[in-house]
Amino acid sequence: MTEQQLIDVKNDFQVEIEKVLYTGTVRITGGREGKAKSSDDRLEINLSTPGGTGAGTNPEQLFAAGWSACFIGAMRHNAPRLSIIIPNDVAIDAEVDLATNYDGFCLQARLNVSLPGLSPEQALALVEAAHETCPYSKTTRGNINVQINVSM
Repeated sequence: MTEQQLIDVKNDFQVEIEKVLYTGTVRITGGREGKAKSSDDRLEINLSTPGGTGAGTNPEQLFAAGWSACFIGAMRHNAPRLSIIIPNDVAIDAEVDLATNYDGFCLQARLNVSLPGLSPEQALALVEAAHETCPYSKTTRGNINVQINVSM
C-alpha cells in the first residue's frame, strides 16, 4: 500500500454542499497520450494530444461534451418553470479552446445552442436560466472566457 498525503488546496471560497448526488470516478494513466477508464467500466477511452496523430480524444473534447450534456439537462430542468417546451432536436455545438496567456495555459469556450421552433424571447430565457443553474457554467463563471450563441 502506498502512503498518501493530503494537499490543502487554497480556494478563495468554499462551496457548501448539502448532498452529493453522484461522484464520477475516472483513472487516467499516461496523461494526454494515455488512457481514461471509469471505476464502473462505462467509460474506457484512449487519449491523444489536440491536433496530434493519436487515435484518442482529448480533455478539451471531453469537457465540451460534458458541459453540453449538462447544459441541455439544465435547460430541461428550467423549462417547466418557464412554461417552455424544449424542442426534440435541441443541440449544442461546443467549442473549447486550449490557449495560452500571461499565466500559462488556459481555456475558453463557446456554446452554440440550437433551439429550433422557439421564439427569441423563449430561447434567451431558457439559455440564461440554464447558464445560471448548470454546474459547468457555475464552475467556469469568472474563470474563463465564455460565449453563448443562440439560434432558433
